[in-house]
Amino acid sequence: MTVIAMTQEMATLGRDVAAGVAGALGLKLVTHEVGDSVAERLRVKRSLIRRMREGQAGWLEKRGVDTERFAVYAAEEILALAQDGNVLIRGWGATCILRDVGHIPRVRICAPLEARVRWLMERLDSDDANLAREEIERSDAAHAARIHENFGIALHDPLQYDLTLNTGRMAVDSCVEQVLALCRRPEFQPTPKSETQLRNLAMQARIRAALRAEAATANVSVSADVDGGTVTLRGMVATARERDGAADVVRRLAGVTAVDNQLRMMEFGPHHFTGSRHLPGSPG
Repeated sequence: MTVIAMTQEMATLGRDVAAGVAGALGLKLVTHEVGDSVAERLRVKRSLIRRMREGQAGWLEKRGVDTERFAVYAAEEILALAQDGNVLIRGWGATCILRDVGHIPRVRICAPLEARVRWLMERLDSDDANLAREEIERSDAAHAARIHENFGIALHDPLQYDLTLNTGRMAVDSCVEQVLALCRRPEFQPTPKSETQLRNLAMQARIRAALRAEAATANVSVSADVDGGTVTLRGMVATARERDGAADVVRRLAGVTAVDNQLRMMEFGPHHFTGSRHLPGSPG
């Protein structure tokens, strides 16, 4: 069950490489489908999500999108696709979301800026190099900011990828061959350990999404340890309603056989109040 995670910058011929690899291996190629599905769940326009990804949406438009919920739902979609297998997922932070699954290769496609400007001008049938450069730089900035915000990593960090291909130096066919060779390596074959990793991550993603989807638990931020069908919830909540509600939401999920609810309620002592106060030993 081959799964490949790939990332690219605008106008690097990454989509051509992805199409070539998917065709050679008979994989489902997933690109904008993730965003379209999540946009539908959030009840926002698909075009808005695409503009946000390219850094083209205005601040007023972006206010209408719950970006935290979007990230949670996107991770759930990506992990579900990976669990189904036989898929190449291009973009949407897949290389970050799937980084802990040992058998999934993570590939980055890049190219020099001048080559990208030239290719984008050809694609747009334009002779305006400055416009093409501005579009690329805006897209790159939005992409890097999104990855850093959601995953706390630098987009160009080479340690985040198993293979980086420069289409300014290599033809698309050569890049495809390199990815196919990587997928054949023993390091990227599923093992019981890596399959368990994927199942547990997918369950954790479903839990986060389910909690977000319920009004009573939408603001609950807890950790969920998964061991087969047993889920252990840990963290702090404000009320008994949140504690019990979170367990109820998780208990209803398919595949969950038991919930060990170790959530703790915040304790407010008799000296707690909302105004300012001095800590012991602090000046004043």
